[in-house]
Formats: sequence, C-alpha cells, structure tokens
Amino acid sequence: MTVDSAEILVGGDWQHRFVAANGARFHVVESGEGPLVMLLHGFPQFWWAWRAQIPALARAGYRVAAMDLRGYGASDKPPRGYDTLTLAADVAGVIKGLGETDAVIVGHDWGAWIAWSMPSLQPRVTTAIGVLSMGHPLTMRVSMGRRRQRQALPRLLSFQLPFLPERRFTRGDGVAEVLAAWAGPGFPDAATTDRYRRAMQLPSVSHTSMEYYRWAVRSAFGRRDGRTFAAAIDRPIDVPILQLHGGLDPWVLPETAAASRRWADGPLNARVLPGAGHFLPEEAADDVTARLLEWLPTTTG
Repeated sequence: MTVDSAEILVGGDWQHRFVAANGARFHVVESGEGPLVMLLHGFPQFWWAWRAQIPALARAGYRVAAMDLRGYGASDKPPRGYDTLTLAADVAGVIKGLGETDAVIVGHDWGAWIAWSMPSLQPRVTTAIGVLSMGHPLTMRVSMGRRRQRQALPRLLSFQLPFLPERRFTRGDGVAEVLAAWAGPGFPDAATTDRYRRAMQLPSVSHTSMEYYRWAVRSAFGRRDGRTFAAAIDRPIDVPILQLHGGLDPWVLPETAAASRRWADGPLNARVLPGAGHFLPEEAADDVTARLLEWLPTTTG
C-alpha cells in the first residue's frame, strides 16, 4: 500500500503552508487573525487531531496554527532531532517563521510534553501553555515507579525494541490497538482509525514517532542530554497554565497529571473531564474548545 503525504493536506476552514525552521521544513495548518495559538498534536496522530478546535478558535479572534511535529505528517522526517530540546526549538522556529514573536502553546500527549518544556527551554516565545493528557516530563519520569502508573510500562518498553514496533504500526493493527486501548468509550470510529493508520504508513513515520519514546526513556538513565534537559526544566513555570485531563485516561493517569502542579508558579486552571480517555481534542472536542475559549482571554492581554 502506497501512502502519500498529500493525504495529510485535508481540506477545511484553514490553509496549508510549509515553514522552514531549525534546519527542517514543517507543515502548518493555519486559520484566523489575532494572537497566535500554536497547537501541537500527539501520538499516533498529526495536525488533524485539532480539526474541531481550529475553526472555533479562529472565529473567536485568534490566529491558529496546528503544526505537524518533526517526524510526523507532512513535516520533514530527519534521522535525528527527537530530543525535547530540539523539538522545543522546532516550535520556537515555526512561531518566528510565521512572523510572530510569541504564542500560547497548546499541546496534547507529546505535544503537551513539549508545551510543558517550552517556558524553560524557549521562554521568549511562550506566553502561556495548555497541556492535555500529559504530565510534566519530570513527573512522568518519577511516576513509572508508582504501582498504578506502572501499568503503562509494558507498552512503553515495547516501543524501545528495534524494528518490531515499526512493523506493528505499518503492517499490523498497532494504530487501532493504541487508539482503542487509550481512549474512553465511543472513540475512535472506523474512519478516524483509518486516517491515523494511513498517516502512520507514510515513509519513516513509524520509526520517527518511536524515536520520541526511545529518547525519553534512554535519556532518563544518566545520558548527558537527559541531564541537561532535566536540569533545564526543573524550575517553576510562571506563565499561565491550562491543564486538561481525561478522567478515564489509562495511559497517563489523572493522579500522575495532577502531580505536575508542583511546577506551576503562575495561574493554573486544572480540569478533569470525567467521561474522556486520552485523546481529549477528539473525544471531548466541544468541552476542550469551550475550556480553551474560556481560558485564552486570560493569557493574551
């Protein structure tokens, strides 16, 4: 089966463009005018995960940009650069490439991992962060020692294996398994599963998406880049934070996410959405949009 990156260029109330930043080229979907809100997707997805929020935020008076992260969708897929310091620099570079000086950064899953890191790694471009379905990176490191959160460990360790995860996500039912295992009731439907399955079958995506998990685990065991990253983000976050989490999320547990609040030194708006699992922008699209529209005016002056 041949899958072309043109499938990522889904039409809608938005425009597609490509932005050169940090030595790579990134696909960005944008809509609207006003203060910039940068949306960062998670695994195993791409920008399309934010399809419900993009037009709603644009109508409310924001310039919305949803980028495909390095290694995903129609963005470049270089062999290296999947450490969080590089990923944060990617986001900062795209913001500047869009002609803006700063943005509210809203991320889900891996996008939220990056968003948690932005106030420390890229403070000049970060005015506020929204974090969905992910704990602060240092909380995530500690949480794997706790009994309930440790239930996610077998899948995390399976992502460390060479070749096998890639085959499972391109030739097997890996995408469907992850979506079903991490979601709450009713998500995903067959069409959504098929779109994400095909996006994972783009050349190199199954490998580059695994590199996020591999770096996160390996860097935690004394590597210099891991020590540098941990030291950089181990500081209070003084920008406004919106933290949304699914009450049924089995991948990152609500109590794990709640422990991240120790790093919040600025205004924190934390909500648990009780009927949702891990994929909040889609499972609880209306609720997520409403919470964003309620919170954003408090962040942009």
